[in-house]
Amino acid sequence: MKSTIQFYLLFAAFMLMASTAKLQAQAQPRYKDMVVENPTAEADMQVAGDYLNAIVSGDQAKAKSLMGDKFMLYGPSAADSSNAQKELTSWTENYKTHMNRKVEFITQTFKVLSGNLQGNWVSMWGTYSCTIDGKNIAIPFQSTSRVENGKITSISMYFDNLSVLTKLGYTLTPPKK
Repeated sequence: MKSTIQFYLLFAAFMLMASTAKLQAQAQPRYKDMVVENPTAEADMQVAGDYLNAIVSGDQAKAKSLMGDKFMLYGPSAADSSNAQKELTSWTENYKTHMNRKVEFITQTFKVLSGNLQGNWVSMWGTYSCTIDGKNIAIPFQSTSRVENGKITSISMYFDNLSVLTKLGYTLTPPKK
């Protein structure tokens, strides 16, 4: 009798888990139900491109005019983030050591219909190039910007920091055991 009860309890638990997994799998929306063409595609790509060209060329007034009131830049690592003022200050320092700055990129845009990521997004893939201490540096990057009402409200930026440092002559030393 005890083994029969255990069997039915185990069977009921299994069925509950199976039905819950099925419900969770069905809850995942399809791509075309969540992501659509950006209705303001050209304008949003122009904003993101103008911002990147302005910040690289040193036109901070134009770059600032394209940042939303609550602008945040995240990356390249999860711990890195900066608001508009911190980002502009960082580039002011970069202008002192980064010579022959240029950027090349392509853009793509989309609109997320709901959830935490709802809004118009512009993705950029490109290469930032400059000369630092006489060394030519090329940094591949990927950024994704949220654009609202003609302003960038957030950017997630990804690039390989270690690659940049090794190009500048830094070395990685393993910890002593």
